[in-house]
Amino acid sequence: MKRKIVVDHLCRVEGHGGITVELDGDVVSDVQFQVFEGLRLVEGLVRGRRYEDVSQIVSRICAICSVAHALTSLKATEEASGIESSPQTVRLRDLMYRGENIESHALHLFFLAIPDYLDYAGAAEMAADHREAVALGLRLKQLGNAIQETIGGRAVHPVNAILGGFGKLPSFDQLISLQRRLRQGMVDCEAAVDLFTTLPSTEYCQIDTTYAAKRSPDPYGYYPGDEIVVRSNEGSEVYDPGDYRAVIREETVPYSHAKLSLHKDKPFMVGALARLAIDHDRLSSRARHAVRMLGLPLPSGNPMDNNKAQMVELVIDVEHALLTVEQLIDEGLQQEKPIAIHPRADTGTAVTEAPRGLLIHSYTYDSDGRVVAADVVTPTAMNAASMENHFRHAVEQSVEKDLPELKRKLEMIARAYDPCISCSVHLVRKRHAI
Repeated sequence: MKRKIVVDHLCRVEGHGGITVELDGDVVSDVQFQVFEGLRLVEGLVRGRRYEDVSQIVSRICAICSVAHALTSLKATEEASGIESSPQTVRLRDLMYRGENIESHALHLFFLAIPDYLDYAGAAEMAADHREAVALGLRLKQLGNAIQETIGGRAVHPVNAILGGFGKLPSFDQLISLQRRLRQGMVDCEAAVDLFTTLPSTEYCQIDTTYAAKRSPDPYGYYPGDEIVVRSNEGSEVYDPGDYRAVIREETVPYSHAKLSLHKDKPFMVGALARLAIDHDRLSSRARHAVRMLGLPLPSGNPMDNNKAQMVELVIDVEHALLTVEQLIDEGLQQEKPIAIHPRADTGTAVTEAPRGLLIHSYTYDSDGRVVAADVVTPTAMNAASMENHFRHAVEQSVEKDLPELKRKLEMIARAYDPCISCSVHLVRKRHAI
């Protein structure tokens, strides 16, 4: 007997998407992660634009991931121009990235994921019975926003991070304010870990998973570093950013506006769980304690563990942001002029880690500093094939064959990936010769 599991609209995620799984008896015959989101065409929008305009345009891909897109764009353009950011600029950009990760993970965990575990339709309904948990999530989200606003000039679509440096540095008073809020954030992270240890077990799928992430220099982070690592049971492979097409092969599918990404014809996963699988040796003692408290195996073949991995990253980021801010208070900030850009014909490729995983920006410029070609590969697009793979195995491995229950599990797995569907859309217009 043929049956279908259909999620017409995947709720509590960013953007518009759905899921269809077809069964022939108990055998899965087809799986689709469908992205309905409208066109972004960001690569086409920046072609012909000058280098100083690009980061502001691409940051508009998404309001949640705007820091990641802006900073990755700056890094790629600086690479093409042959300039190297100062240590202070790298430190401040890293701090901005921590702010976005804190804000994004808090939003996802407390307002999109936890209601699944506790069987609520959403955070508003959950707040009636778990007011303190919702307030905890709000404080952490506001903390991330405060970091982005202090360093980037505003919480969404930053304007202060510019090519070669920063337009304006945070004041001493602003850093003192962040220090106070980050100290409270440390307390809130401990409470958040305790909360997560009480949530029901959700092992809906367990399979060997290939992971891809940027390797961080010490400490664990998202902006510095230029190696892409792919890890599977067969071992690890290391790639330079310019060789990213050796890591990722994209293909179009008729049912989605997002491409599927494969590594050597196999799905791979990016995101917090992938980063911890690859960079777990760079964790602080506090973060390792959180891993033990949450019972998180590294690496893990359970996609639901991405929620636990994001919780560990909240601990990592609040702790490291506090350390950075205290160092900036003690050492002071130097009034550096942004490094001047001298256009040249070249290609620059940058790899960073957005909250949802590996993010790649690559630009080719002409000698006047105008974009000749652009390529942006986003985490959710990389995860699309991996999501389908986990959907398939979750249905096949499920003892419960009731369709509504299977549908609930599929939705929870999709939300555990924390997809940013707006970022995933990549379509091209074909011009046909007449």
